Amino acid sequence: QVQLVESGGGLVQAGGSLRLSCAASGLTFSAYAMGWFRQAPGKEREFVAAITKSGDSTTYADSVKGRFTISRENVKNTVYLQMNSLKPGDTAVYYCAARLWTKYNYWGQGTQVTVSS
Repeated sequence: QVQLVESGGGLVQAGGSLRLSCAASGLTFSAYAMGWFRQAPGKEREFVAAITKSGDSTTYADSVKGRFTISRENVKNTVYLQMNSLKPGDTAVYYCAARLWTKYNYWGQGTQVTVSS
């Protein structure tokens, strides 16, 4: 059974930092590209960042470029999202997801990030 478990969310002041982790089990982690998404109250889920299965290439939403960094450790079956210079607009539930080809096949349960002004 595939599980993606996010952790590291919390409450932080604007300008602060958080590091999210997503631990994967039940799948061959190194075969999957990984992504982070977020959903704010009343809004659609949106793409945040993605990383290839080897970690050699990353992609970011324009809204987080230069502030967030996605990385992965395949030996630990874990993907990370380092979030710096956080803004109130970053407040959302953050989800990690695993993609084998073009579609994200598996999703975590999410972790809440709240940025106060």
